[in-house]
Amino acid sequence: MTSEVLPAAFPSRYREAEERSRRMGRPLRAFGRIDGVDEELMERVGRGFSERDELGARLAEAMRTRADDPGRVTMEQFRAALDGGLEAVPDAPAALADFMAEVQAVPDWVDWARIERGGLVFRRLGQNAADVLLQLALIGGYRFGGPTDLLVATGGLTGDMTRRRLAETQMWGDSLADPGALRPPAGGRPGGQGWRLTVHVRAMHALVNHAFAPRWDAGRWGLPINMSDQASTLGLFDGVLIIGCRALGVPISGPESRDLMHLWKYVGWLMGVHEDFLVDTEWERHRINYHVLLAQADISDAGPQLTQAIVAAQAQRTFPGWPPALLPLRRRFETERLLSMLSVFLGRESMRELGLPLRPPWAHLYIAALNTARYRVVGRVPAGRRWLEGWGARRGEAVVRSYFAGEAAGLGELKR
Repeated sequence: MTSEVLPAAFPSRYREAEERSRRMGRPLRAFGRIDGVDEELMERVGRGFSERDELGARLAEAMRTRADDPGRVTMEQFRAALDGGLEAVPDAPAALADFMAEVQAVPDWVDWARIERGGLVFRRLGQNAADVLLQLALIGGYRFGGPTDLLVATGGLTGDMTRRRLAETQMWGDSLADPGALRPPAGGRPGGQGWRLTVHVRAMHALVNHAFAPRWDAGRWGLPINMSDQASTLGLFDGVLIIGCRALGVPISGPESRDLMHLWKYVGWLMGVHEDFLVDTEWERHRINYHVLLAQADISDAGPQLTQAIVAAQAQRTFPGWPPALLPLRRRFETERLLSMLSVFLGRESMRELGLPLRPPWAHLYIAALNTARYRVVGRVPAGRRWLEGWGARRGEAVVRSYFAGEAAGLGELKR
């Protein structure tokens, strides 16, 4: 932990395990070309732990107010606005009107052509994106206290809900890659599915903040869902995704990287992430990610609990087309594949902390060989790239189906 006196506004988690974080961050520092620690950026991250999405907070408060309050926003009004835009809700309450006015507006910096190209890049990553986002981003993020403790408190990724939450996250990510998926509603045209799901998630985060803030240990962790943790999550979905896929042998060019980052920049904006944490290049993101990493606390009891629930969920997945007699073998394969990849991505120390057994790197070896054939041979020609896009779409759909395991697909309902 830094020896400097911390401002009272900073939660005690801030830089609590800095030496541990520096060890974990060595590969990121080298790959991301990060010269050293920028104390101004560290201070910005520290302040972010006590900041929230204020527009979302006002919406959540209006959704949780008394039925007779004139400013109350009903679930029906929010769903109508989500499907058809603000014009679908005549005389909308102020909190809903302000919220929808922002998310339906398109910032001047948005380039739809780049977003469409970024979606194609994301689609071509296919199974690699699913692997990296689960293992290096999601489980990798469980090595630090704070957000993990909130997930346990909400029950969002523990017990029987683990498999469904993984399905919902994969479904949301897949939705962002479709053409026009992120277009907001306009002129009577409904918004794209990616736009609707992203705005849904923003409202869900605001409602969680509203529900847990009164009993959350803000002095220890900051606000339940705060700006720095949201910046961290965004960094896992863009910068860490790029690093992880390259580690699996997937070539991502400079223009492809910039298009992918532009896609996620707009997604981050829709989610209410502060502009200080929205970036245009992976190198800017790696720099922010490194400083967010240094600001983290040590692992808490929630980390192993969440991780082991995900490993256990592999035995609950279904795989259409597989004979029932062979399903146990497929599930065992997926579990061992996950452990093998985690052993490489996270390393011995993190596997021990998370209570997971080490496995040889056999999964990385065969995946790297397949990716060499897919991307460096087949993907070198336009027809091959189109094939990769179709393959990526099929793999994403298959992962979603396997986690939903026959249940109806969709994001969880917003709670009053």
